[in-house]
Amino acid sequence: MNAHHQIEQIKKIKYDISRFMLIYKFALDEIETKVEILKEEFQSLHDYSPIENTKSRLKSPESIMNKMIRKNYELSFAGIKNNIKDIAGLRITCSFISDIYRISEMLQRQSDLTILEVKDYIKNPKPNGYKSLHLLVEVPVFMSDRQELVCVEVQIRTIAMDFWASLEHKIFYKYNQSVPVRLTEELKNAADSANALDLQMERLHHEIKEIKDAQSDSSEEELRRIIIDNQQFTLPLNFLKLLNDE
Repeated sequence: MNAHHQIEQIKKIKYDISRFMLIYKFALDEIETKVEILKEEFQSLHDYSPIENTKSRLKSPESIMNKMIRKNYELSFAGIKNNIKDIAGLRITCSFISDIYRISEMLQRQSDLTILEVKDYIKNPKPNGYKSLHLLVEVPVFMSDRQELVCVEVQIRTIAMDFWASLEHKIFYKYNQSVPVRLTEELKNAADSANALDLQMERLHHEIKEIKDAQSDSSEEELRRIIIDNQQFTLPLNFLKLLNDE
């Protein structure tokens, strides 16, 4: 094989890998847009957003290859797509546990998404105390020459769950030996404390909301005012009467 042919072959492989990774990036963009719409809708209509934060990530080609070799899978694009379901990942951090299920239901209702799998580590935590709701979602991506169905892993958790998981990962990052039982028990206790805090904050949230609703006394002028995309509109009285008569 001459040098020119070798260079052309490397260019072709690079092109194919770039296109493969781009498809997963576009699938993440699709999901992120959907979540941003839900967040803005809630913020506008309910003056409250159940979504605190979103964070996306793509597995690197090196990480994908290492996992394929470790699992002894066939090293091909088809093999990667069929066997590795977390190349594209989106983490949604919510305020309260009830928000997690609300966001999950909203995503599952979207007709262009196919839910491949739901893993509820909140109702059934992992032995180490890890809690989160995982969805495997198939997203249609429209390329210039074809449509691709792409799998994205969506993790939905509260701030407290995310705090625990992030620190647990930092503590054990690149630690390959068995962990002493005393330390695993302490971490499990910390996860239970985080869960107790979640439950307490949700109870407080509901109690405060009930008090606010009972005290709500909006003026006519305030009731006629809406805000869309940071632009304020005042609804004409005749418009309100017309809609009310329907």
